[in-house]
Amino acid sequence: MSPEQPSPRIRKSPEQVRSAVHQAVIDLLSDPEGADLTIPAIAQRAGVNHTSIYRRWGSREALLADVVTTRLERDWPLKDTGSLRGDLIAWAEAGVASIRTPEGRLLIRAVALSMPGSHTAQGERAQQFQRRIAAIESIRERAAGRGESPPSLEQILDQLIAPLYLRAIFGIDPPASGYPELLVNRLLGGAPGA
Repeated sequence: MSPEQPSPRIRKSPEQVRSAVHQAVIDLLSDPEGADLTIPAIAQRAGVNHTSIYRRWGSREALLADVVTTRLERDWPLKDTGSLRGDLIAWAEAGVASIRTPEGRLLIRAVALSMPGSHTAQGERAQQFQRRIAAIESIRERAAGRGESPPSLEQILDQLIAPLYLRAIFGIDPPASGYPELLVNRLLGGAPGA
C-alpha cells in the first residue's frame, strides 16, 4: 500500500471508536512536533471517518471536553474516608496526581485553549462540568449526612479546585507535599481537624 492511500477502515464498535479517538487526541497533543489537532487529523490517527467524530461530538472543543472529563473521572476518583476533610484532601491529592502527569497537563491546557467555540461546544463543556459538580455535591451530601457542615459549592470551586486548575493551565506545578491539605485547611477555616 502506498503512503498516499488511506489505511483501510475496519468497522469499530461505538466504544472502540471512542477509545481510539480519545487515544488519538492524547497522541496528537503529546506530539513534540506540534501535530495539528484538527478533526481530520484526529480521525486519521484514530482510523475512523471524520464524520463519525462530528456525529458523536459535534466539534473539536466538545471532543476535548469529553476526553478531559473521562480522564478526570478515571484519574480523580471520589473516596469516602469518613470525614469531609479527609474526602476533600483525598480528592484534591488525586487531582494533583492527575494534573502532574504530562497527559493531564496537556489535556487541561488544550481545553483552556479551546474555550471559545460554538454553542454546541459550550453546551458539551457545561454538561461535562456538571459531571464534576455532581462529584463535589456527593462529597458535600456525604458530609451533611454525617452531621458535618460542608462549605458551599462555590467555596469548594474557588478555594480548592480553581488553584489546582490554574496551576495546570499555566504549567505551574503545585508545591510538592501538603498542597492539597493546605488548600483544604484554608477552605475549612484553617484548623487541621476542621
